[in-house]
Amino acid sequence: MIDPDIIEPSIDPSTGKIGIRHVKATNAAGTRTKIQVRDFPPIYTDEPHSLGGTNTAPSPLETVLVALVGCDGVIINGVAAAMQFSYTGVDFACESQIDVRGPKGVPGIRPYFETTKLEITIYTDETEARFQKLCKNVEFRCPVMNLLNAAQVLMDVTWTTRPADEYTGNVA
Repeated sequence: MIDPDIIEPSIDPSTGKIGIRHVKATNAAGTRTKIQVRDFPPIYTDEPHSLGGTNTAPSPLETVLVALVGCDGVIINGVAAAMQFSYTGVDFACESQIDVRGPKGVPGIRPYFETTKLEITIYTDETEARFQKLCKNVEFRCPVMNLLNAAQVLMDVTWTTRPADEYTGNVA
């Protein structure tokens, strides 16, 4: 049964299309990795000093959280456009918990996130019903959120609204 709250796809469902993403990287036998994505300036990952790194860039797991909030931002924008949902901005706060024994090779401990807490605040004057429909469709479509769900990461996602005119665009 099709959920009536899920909006129509923005592509012909019968059209098969593969999206390919490609990156190149190099690592000089340390914790810091230089990564090239398309024609952008290189980005880097590293580990904090406490984990043996040089603390010169976000950790790979932190970049997963970056990908999550970035992907949600893209999907919120696309769903809002499809719904003609008006908003002035979105704020995200995200944190995850990992048992660091997993990446160190302790059997029975998974080497990735156990839990992720995500707070999404949308600045809008839309009705609660339309806001809930937006939330449901974003969670249905977001590739990174669904990847974490498929990995059985316990996702604690809190959606809230604030008046549209309160959006400042400032990261605290």
